[in-house]
Amino acid sequence: MPELPEVEVTRRSFAAAIQGARVTGLRLGKPLRWPIGVDPETLLGSRVGSVQRRGKYLWLPLEGRGGLLLHLGMSGSLAFLDATPAPGAHDHFDLHTDRGLLRLTDPRRFGAVVWASALEAEPVATLLGGLGLEPFDERFDGLHLHAALSGRRVAIKQALLAGDIVVGAGNIYACEALFMAGIDPRLPAARLSRPRADKLATAVRTVLGQALEAGGTTLRDFRDAHGVAGSFQMQAQVYGREGESCRRCGTAIRRIVQGQRSTFFCPSCQKR
Repeated sequence: MPELPEVEVTRRSFAAAIQGARVTGLRLGKPLRWPIGVDPETLLGSRVGSVQRRGKYLWLPLEGRGGLLLHLGMSGSLAFLDATPAPGAHDHFDLHTDRGLLRLTDPRRFGAVVWASALEAEPVATLLGGLGLEPFDERFDGLHLHAALSGRRVAIKQALLAGDIVVGAGNIYACEALFMAGIDPRLPAARLSRPRADKLATAVRTVLGQALEAGGTTLRDFRDAHGVAGSFQMQAQVYGREGESCRRCGTAIRRIVQGQRSTFFCPSCQKR
Protein backbone atom coordinates (compact mmCIF):
# COMPACT_ATOMS: atom_id res chain seq x y z
CA MET A 1 0.00 0.00 0.00
CA PRO A 2 1.39 3.46 -0.84
CA GLU A 3 2.16 5.19 2.45
CA LEU A 4 2.98 8.83 3.23
CA PRO A 5 6.48 8.83 1.64
CA GLU A 6 5.16 7.28 -1.57
CA VAL A 7 2.22 9.70 -1.73
CA GLU A 8 4.50 12.68 -1.09
CA VAL A 9 7.01 11.45 -3.68
CA THR A 10 4.13 11.14 -6.14
CA ARG A 11 2.91 14.66 -5.33
CA ARG A 12 6.35 16.15 -5.85
CA SER A 13 6.74 14.34 -9.17
CA PHE A 14 3.82 16.12 -10.88
CA ALA A 15 2.66 19.06 -8.71
CA ALA A 16 4.79 21.72 -10.38
CA ALA A 17 3.97 20.51 -13.87
CA ILE A 18 0.20 20.50 -13.40
CA GLN A 19 -0.15 23.72 -11.39
CA GLY A 20 -1.92 26.32 -13.50
CA ALA A 21 -3.04 23.76 -16.08
CA ARG A 22 -6.55 24.09 -17.51
CA VAL A 23 -8.86 21.07 -17.25
CA THR A 24 -9.98 20.01 -20.73
CA GLY A 25 -11.61 16.67 -19.95
CA LEU A 26 -12.36 14.14 -17.24
CA ARG A 27 -12.93 10.42 -17.78
CA LEU A 28 -14.23 7.99 -15.19
CA GLY A 29 -13.67 4.24 -15.54
CA LYS A 30 -15.00 1.51 -13.29
CA PRO A 31 -16.35 2.72 -9.91
CA LEU A 32 -13.79 3.34 -7.18
CA ARG A 33 -14.40 3.29 -3.43
CA TRP A 34 -16.80 6.26 -3.48
CA PRO A 35 -18.60 8.16 -6.25
CA ILE A 36 -16.88 11.33 -7.40
CA GLY A 37 -19.89 13.41 -6.33
CA VAL A 38 -19.95 15.94 -9.16
CA ASP A 39 -20.86 16.15 -12.84
CA PRO A 40 -17.45 16.08 -14.58
CA GLU A 41 -18.68 18.59 -17.14
CA THR A 42 -18.86 21.30 -14.47
CA LEU A 43 -15.09 21.07 -13.88
CA LEU A 44 -14.06 21.72 -17.48
CA GLY A 45 -12.14 24.95 -17.97
CA SER A 46 -11.04 25.22 -14.34
CA ARG A 47 -7.39 25.78 -13.43
CA VAL A 48 -5.45 23.41 -11.19
CA GLY A 49 -3.98 25.09 -8.12
CA SER A 50 -1.15 24.00 -5.82
CA VAL A 51 -1.40 20.25 -5.12
CA GLN A 52 -1.38 19.52 -1.40
CA ARG A 53 -1.01 16.37 0.68
CA ARG A 54 -2.68 15.46 3.99
CA GLY A 55 -1.71 12.06 5.30
CA LYS A 56 -2.09 9.69 2.36
CA TYR A 57 -4.56 11.95 0.53
CA LEU A 58 -3.80 14.41 -2.26
CA TRP A 59 -5.90 17.53 -2.77
CA LEU A 60 -6.08 19.04 -6.25
CA PRO A 61 -7.72 22.46 -5.93
CA LEU A 62 -9.64 23.61 -8.99
CA GLU A 63 -9.78 27.38 -8.82
CA GLY A 64 -13.32 28.57 -8.32
CA ARG A 65 -14.76 25.05 -8.53
CA GLY A 66 -13.71 23.27 -5.35
CA GLY A 67 -11.23 20.45 -5.76
CA LEU A 68 -10.60 16.73 -6.01
CA LEU A 69 -9.37 14.55 -3.15
CA LEU A 70 -7.39 11.52 -4.34
CA HIS A 71 -6.43 8.39 -2.44
CA LEU A 72 -4.28 5.64 -3.96
CA GLY A 73 -5.87 2.84 -1.94
CA MET A 74 -4.00 -0.48 -1.71
CA SER A 75 -2.41 -0.60 -5.14
CA GLY A 76 -3.09 2.67 -6.92
CA SER A 77 -0.60 4.92 -8.67
CA LEU A 78 -0.71 8.23 -10.51
CA ALA A 79 1.01 8.97 -13.79
CA PHE A 80 1.40 12.36 -15.45
CA LEU A 81 1.75 11.80 -19.18
CA ASP A 82 2.55 14.06 -22.11
CA ALA A 83 0.68 11.76 -24.47
CA THR A 84 -2.87 10.43 -24.07
CA PRO A 85 -2.68 6.66 -24.52
CA ALA A 86 -5.92 4.70 -24.54
CA PRO A 87 -6.93 3.71 -20.99
CA GLY A 88 -6.24 0.14 -19.90
CA ALA A 89 -8.45 -2.17 -17.88
CA HIS A 90 -7.18 -0.76 -14.56
CA ASP A 91 -7.13 2.94 -15.50
CA HIS A 92 -10.16 4.33 -13.69
CA PHE A 93 -9.66 8.11 -13.69
CA ASP A 94 -8.19 10.49 -16.27
CA LEU A 95 -7.85 14.23 -15.77
CA HIS A 96 -7.02 15.77 -19.12
CA THR A 97 -5.32 19.18 -19.03
CA ASP A 98 -3.62 21.44 -21.53
CA ARG A 99 -0.29 20.38 -20.00
CA GLY A 100 -0.75 16.63 -19.84
CA LEU A 101 -2.86 13.76 -18.60
CA LEU A 102 -3.10 12.79 -14.91
CA ARG A 103 -4.15 9.12 -14.77
CA LEU A 104 -5.04 6.97 -11.77
CA THR A 105 -4.33 3.28 -12.23
CA ASP A 106 -5.73 1.02 -9.52
CA PRO A 107 -6.00 -2.76 -10.12
CA ARG A 108 -7.86 -3.40 -6.85
CA ARG A 109 -10.09 -0.29 -7.01
CA PHE A 110 -9.70 0.61 -3.33
CA GLY A 111 -8.58 4.10 -4.29
CA ALA A 112 -10.82 7.14 -4.53
CA VAL A 113 -11.41 10.43 -6.33
CA VAL A 114 -13.92 12.62 -4.51
CA TRP A 115 -15.02 16.18 -5.24
CA ALA A 116 -15.77 18.81 -2.58
CA SER A 117 -16.38 22.53 -2.72
CA ALA A 118 -13.46 23.08 -0.30
CA LEU A 119 -11.09 21.18 1.98
CA GLU A 120 -13.36 22.09 4.89
CA ALA A 121 -16.51 20.87 3.13
CA GLU A 122 -18.05 17.40 3.11
CA PRO A 123 -17.19 14.68 2.36
CA VAL A 124 -13.55 15.73 2.50
CA ALA A 125 -13.81 17.24 5.98
CA THR A 126 -14.93 13.90 7.42
CA LEU A 127 -12.30 11.89 5.54
CA LEU A 128 -9.50 14.10 6.85
CA GLY A 129 -11.02 14.91 10.24
CA GLY A 130 -9.65 11.94 12.18
CA LEU A 131 -6.07 12.19 10.98
CA GLY A 132 -3.25 12.76 13.45
CA LEU A 133 -0.39 15.21 13.18
CA GLU A 134 1.94 15.21 10.21
CA PRO A 135 5.27 13.65 11.26
CA PHE A 136 7.22 16.78 10.29
CA ASP A 137 4.85 19.08 12.15
CA GLU A 138 6.82 20.78 14.95
CA ARG A 139 4.02 19.80 17.33
CA PHE A 140 4.79 16.11 16.83
CA ASP A 141 7.32 15.36 19.54
CA GLY A 142 7.81 13.05 22.49
CA LEU A 143 5.47 15.08 24.68
CA HIS A 144 2.63 14.78 22.16
CA LEU A 145 3.29 11.10 21.56
CA HIS A 146 3.50 10.23 25.26
CA ALA A 147 0.27 12.05 26.07
CA ALA A 148 -1.59 10.53 23.13
CA LEU A 149 -0.58 7.00 24.13
CA SER A 150 -1.74 7.39 27.71
CA GLY A 151 -4.37 4.77 28.54
CA ARG A 152 -4.01 2.82 25.30
CA ARG A 153 -3.78 -0.91 25.88
CA VAL A 154 -2.91 -1.90 22.33
CA ALA A 155 0.67 -2.69 21.33
CA ILE A 156 2.80 0.30 20.40
CA LYS A 157 3.09 -0.84 16.77
CA GLN A 158 -0.70 -0.92 16.38
CA ALA A 159 -1.02 2.48 18.03
CA LEU A 160 1.35 3.94 15.44
CA LEU A 161 -0.57 2.34 12.57
CA ALA A 162 -3.91 3.77 13.73
CA GLY A 163 -3.09 7.16 12.18
CA ASP A 164 -4.93 9.25 14.74
CA ILE A 165 -1.75 10.19 16.63
CA VAL A 166 0.61 10.69 13.70
CA VAL A 167 0.04 10.02 10.01
CA GLY A 168 2.50 8.25 7.78
CA ALA A 169 3.89 5.56 10.08
CA GLY A 170 2.62 2.71 7.93
CA ASN A 171 3.63 -0.90 8.43
CA ILE A 172 7.11 -0.74 6.91
CA TYR A 173 7.98 2.58 8.52
CA ALA A 174 6.56 1.68 11.93
CA CYS A 175 8.75 -1.45 12.00
CA GLU A 176 11.81 0.56 11.04
CA ALA A 177 11.12 3.41 13.49
CA LEU A 178 10.60 1.00 16.40
CA PHE A 179 13.90 -0.70 15.55
CA MET A 180 15.70 2.63 15.37
CA ALA A 181 14.27 3.61 18.78
CA GLY A 182 15.05 0.18 20.31
CA ILE A 183 11.41 -0.50 21.25
CA ASP A 184 9.77 -3.92 21.10
CA PRO A 185 6.64 -3.65 18.86
CA ARG A 186 4.66 -5.70 21.41
CA LEU A 187 5.12 -3.15 24.22
CA PRO A 188 1.72 -1.90 25.49
CA ALA A 189 1.42 1.66 24.21
CA ALA A 190 0.54 3.12 27.62
CA ARG A 191 3.78 1.77 29.10
CA LEU A 192 6.02 3.79 26.80
CA SER A 193 8.04 6.12 29.01
CA ARG A 194 8.53 9.80 28.19
CA PRO A 195 12.26 9.37 27.32
CA ARG A 196 11.43 6.49 24.99
CA ALA A 197 8.59 8.52 23.48
CA ASP A 198 11.16 11.20 22.63
CA LYS A 199 13.31 8.58 20.89
CA LEU A 200 10.36 7.15 19.00
CA ALA A 201 9.09 10.52 17.76
CA THR A 202 12.58 11.30 16.47
CA ALA A 203 12.84 7.86 14.87
CA VAL A 204 9.50 8.24 13.07
CA ARG A 205 10.61 11.56 11.56
CA THR A 206 14.05 10.18 10.67
CA VAL A 207 12.77 7.03 8.98
CA LEU A 208 10.13 8.88 6.99
CA GLY A 209 12.72 11.47 5.98
CA GLN A 210 15.04 8.71 4.76
CA ALA A 211 12.17 7.14 2.81
CA LEU A 212 11.42 10.46 1.10
CA GLU A 213 15.06 10.84 0.11
CA ALA A 214 15.02 7.30 -1.32
CA GLY A 215 11.91 7.99 -3.40
CA GLY A 216 9.70 5.78 -1.24
CA THR A 217 9.52 1.99 -1.05
CA THR A 218 8.86 -0.24 -4.05
CA LEU A 219 8.04 -3.80 -3.00
CA ARG A 220 5.85 -4.65 -5.99
CA ASP A 221 4.62 -1.91 -8.27
CA PHE A 222 4.99 1.56 -6.73
CA ARG A 223 6.21 4.21 -9.18
CA ASP A 224 6.01 7.98 -9.02
CA ALA A 225 4.10 9.99 -11.64
CA HIS A 226 7.00 9.59 -14.09
CA GLY A 227 7.45 5.84 -13.57
CA VAL A 228 10.44 6.01 -11.21
CA ALA A 229 10.61 3.33 -8.49
CA GLY A 230 11.62 3.95 -4.87
CA SER A 231 14.61 2.33 -3.18
CA PHE A 232 14.04 2.57 0.59
CA GLN A 233 13.52 -1.21 0.74
CA MET A 234 17.24 -1.60 0.03
CA GLN A 235 18.15 0.08 3.34
CA ALA A 236 15.48 -1.47 5.57
CA GLN A 237 16.99 -2.76 8.81
CA VAL A 238 14.25 -5.22 9.80
CA TYR A 239 11.29 -5.11 7.40
CA GLY A 240 11.16 -8.16 5.15
CA ARG A 241 14.33 -9.65 6.71
CA GLU A 242 12.89 -12.55 8.73
CA GLY A 243 15.64 -15.01 9.65
CA GLU A 244 18.44 -12.74 8.47
CA SER A 245 21.05 -11.37 10.86
CA CYS A 246 20.43 -8.05 12.54
CA ARG A 247 22.91 -5.59 11.11
CA ARG A 248 23.46 -4.16 14.57
CA CYS A 249 23.90 -7.25 16.79
CA GLY A 250 23.76 -10.33 14.56
CA THR A 251 20.59 -11.83 16.12
CA ALA A 252 18.10 -13.35 13.69
CA ILE A 253 15.28 -10.97 12.75
CA ARG A 254 11.85 -12.25 13.84
CA ARG A 255 8.46 -11.89 12.21
CA ILE A 256 5.17 -11.92 14.10
CA VAL A 257 1.62 -10.95 13.12
CA GLN A 258 -0.08 -7.99 14.79
CA GLY A 259 -3.53 -6.92 13.68
CA GLN A 260 -3.21 -9.07 10.55
CA ARG A 261 -0.02 -7.24 9.56
CA SER A 262 3.51 -8.67 9.55
CA THR A 263 5.83 -7.12 12.10
CA PHE A 264 9.60 -7.51 11.83
CA PHE A 265 11.92 -6.79 14.75
CA CYS A 266 15.18 -7.72 16.45
CA PRO A 267 14.49 -9.52 19.76
CA SER A 268 17.86 -8.40 21.14
CA CYS A 269 18.01 -4.75 20.11
CA GLN A 270 14.36 -3.95 20.82
CA LYS A 271 13.26 -4.03 24.46
CA ARG A 272 9.84 -4.07 26.10
